[in-house]
Parts: sequence; C-alpha cells; structure tokens
Amino acid sequence: MRIAVTYEFGQVFQHFGHTKQFKIYDIEDGAVKNEDIIPTNGSGHGALADLLAANKVDVLICGGIGGGAKTALSEVGIKLYGGISGSVDTAVNNFLAGTLEYNPDVKCSHHDHEHESGSHSCGSHGCGNHEYH
Repeated sequence: MRIAVTYEFGQVFQHFGHTKQFKIYDIEDGAVKNEDIIPTNGSGHGALADLLAANKVDVLICGGIGGGAKTALSEVGIKLYGGISGSVDTAVNNFLAGTLEYNPDVKCSHHDHEHESGSHSCGSHGCGNHEYH
C-alpha cells in the first residue's frame, strides 16, 4: 500500500489544491517501510490526482479539499481521508492503527465565494486566502 499526505514542515498541509509537496509512505505488512517527499511542481486540484495516481498512491490523507478534487481522486481509485491536521507521521501511524479520526464529508467550499466572510469549511489552515486580525 502507498499513502500520500499533503505536507508542509512536518504537518498535514490544510489545502489539497495548494500543497507544494506530498510525503509518500510505502507500507508493507502494516508498517512503514519507506518514506519520501515529492514536489507537486505547481500542479493544482485535479492535476494532483493524476500525480498521485502516477506515483501509485492508494490513500490520501489531507486537510481541506474541494469537490472537484474529491471526484478526481475517486475516479483514479484513491481513498480519501480528509479533515486531518497535525503531524503527518502521527496521522499515518493512526491510520495504520485504525484510529485515524477523519471527516468523510470534508469539503473546501471557499472556491464558491469571494471570502467576504473570512471563513470557510477547510478547517484551520493558512491557505493564504484570508486576512485574520
């Protein structure tokens, strides 16, 4: 099995379509056998699903994610575990232990409006699209 996690400074990056890196874990016999960090090379949203599929990823762990990207992942057979925050290594260990608490209905709705309210449903993150005072 191969798991990818949106990655920034050891943490789960909170906006799938803007992630600059994935941390990839190769799993054998229920344990991590190899880890690697790969760049996205500026790919966004749907193109990231193709990048993950090309890297033979089975599972994606991320924070917020839009509906189009969820559909693209589903179409290439990648299982999504969204709404995750904190350490990427902890998230993967929790996944392997069967204790990962995720949101099956996670969505990032800020693609549908102009951020007038300053909040949206991506979870707590710094996607660079908000000004907090």
